[in-house]
Formats: sequence, structure tokens, C-alpha cells
Amino acid sequence: MNESLRNALLVISSIILVTSTVPYLLDIIKKKTKPRVVSWFNWGILGAVAGAAALADGQVPAAVLSFASVIEVMLVVILGLCYGDRRFQKIDLFCQVGAAIGLALWFALDSPLTAIVIITLVDFIAAIPTYLHIWRAPEEETLAAFILACLASGIALATVTSLALTGLVYPIYLFAANALMAGLIVVRRRAS
Repeated sequence: MNESLRNALLVISSIILVTSTVPYLLDIIKKKTKPRVVSWFNWGILGAVAGAAALADGQVPAAVLSFASVIEVMLVVILGLCYGDRRFQKIDLFCQVGAAIGLALWFALDSPLTAIVIITLVDFIAAIPTYLHIWRAPEEETLAAFILACLASGIALATVTSLALTGLVYPIYLFAANALMAGLIVVRRRAS
């Protein structure tokens, strides 16, 4: 893939990811979706650390995807402060501590990969409340947002030019997590 096409796909991926939140934001305003603000804030922190670690290792597509994710997530946080669920639970504290540990290990070990792996594991744990919410109340989640985020992650993965794990781990995780959430919404809505 030539550099111009790769850069164009990376821009398209970032635009799709940031705009994937529009249906979610509209559903928040309509009070159909109630995001857990602290969880979304944690995802923003985790994405920022993952993006910085990927960038430090020269993995630009992964970094751009991560930073685009931070923009998307923070838009939900801002609107969620007005209409969302602002509870703070133990899992939220765990996620914030996990992000701090990932950052500390990155600097202590000079290993961006260590930071990305820890961030990805913590991000998965932070997603557990969302998976449970989808299971219990799939109609309160916005399917289009997760499908678009999955598409954006897939396009970003197509721009990867190196098989370095620092460039693959987080984008693959974002693709899989969003695909799983979208699939779970579809399955649970059909079962209801």
C-alpha cells in the first residue's frame, strides 16, 4: 500500500471513529442511552496512554487511532456529565490505578509494549460493566456507535505497515471489543 493511500485511510478511520459517537451522543440527549461517565473517562485516560506509547514506538496508525478514540470518548464524557450515570465504583478506581501502573511501567522499563498490554487488559476490565449493561438492557445501548467504531478500527488496522505488537495490540483489541459489543447488542435485542 502506498504512503498516500495509507495516510488517506488513516484520516478516514479517524473521522469514522470520532463521528461514530454521534449516534451515541444523540441517544444520550434523547435519554435513551446513559453512559457511565467514570468508565468513559477511564477509557479516555487508557486510550491516551496507549496512543502515547504507540507513538513513542513509531507506530503512527495505532497512535492516531488511539488519539481519535480519546476525542470520541471525551465527547461522551462531556455530555454524560449532564445526562449520564456519574456513580464511582471500585472497578473505576481499579481502572485508574491500572492506567497509572501502565504509565509507570512504561517509564520504569522503557517499554511502550508493556504499557500497551497493561492498558489493553485494564481497558477490557473497564468494559465489563458495559458488557453487563448490554446483557441486561440492550435497548439502552447505541448499536450504530459500536459498528462504526469497529469499522474505524478495521480500517486503521489495514494501514499498519509493521507487525510490531505496539502497533497491533490496541487496534486489534478496539476492533474485537466493539465487534463483541455490537454482536451482543444484536443477539440480546433479538432474544428480548
